[in-house]
Amino acid sequence: MSLSQLSTHFLKQELAYTGVELSPHFLLSRLGLKGQSLGAFIGGCDVKTEHLVDWEDRLVSDHIKAKWMVHFIGEFFGATLREGVWIQRLFMATLAESLNESLIQAGGPRVRRSGDDLFVGEGDHARKLSVSIVTASPVSVLMHSGINIDPEGAPVPAIGLSELGVAPEQWVPEVLSRFQQEWESIQWACTKVRAVV
Repeated sequence: MSLSQLSTHFLKQELAYTGVELSPHFLLSRLGLKGQSLGAFIGGCDVKTEHLVDWEDRLVSDHIKAKWMVHFIGEFFGATLREGVWIQRLFMATLAESLNESLIQAGGPRVRRSGDDLFVGEGDHARKLSVSIVTASPVSVLMHSGINIDPEGAPVPAIGLSELGVAPEQWVPEVLSRFQQEWESIQWACTKVRAVV
């Protein structure tokens, strides 16, 4: 596999997310993923204020917590922080698209994306399904996106995959495959065009 391609892996062992996992080469050292990578695992989430990378949240002493989440961590080499945010937005849109395909077929509610967040419901009745952040390291751009399974303990009104009737063990591989295909399609789109001079 070329290192410009996206490596993916779904770790079957439970692993909690505390914020320190958002670090360079975590995916290489823990999941064996080389180069551009997107890994996933399931576990609790408890990110204390001091481990938040979002200054907007740190300044108000916020925290992130949920009993059970799907965690997606991405590491992208040679990308700027702005490009990392574009990757994040595309990934969150991919998550929403995948969930909506399942939920609409089952007559369930619709997932709505706003920026890098996913919600179910509108207005005062909206509940948050996700958390997500992108940051830069000295060697890469890093992304964490967490999707609630059981949002118990969340500091905001939240909803999880369990309530939506989505089985994470079946959903996660589909999402990884879908985003990998999107990544490869983008790589092809960058190389198939004739130069204009």
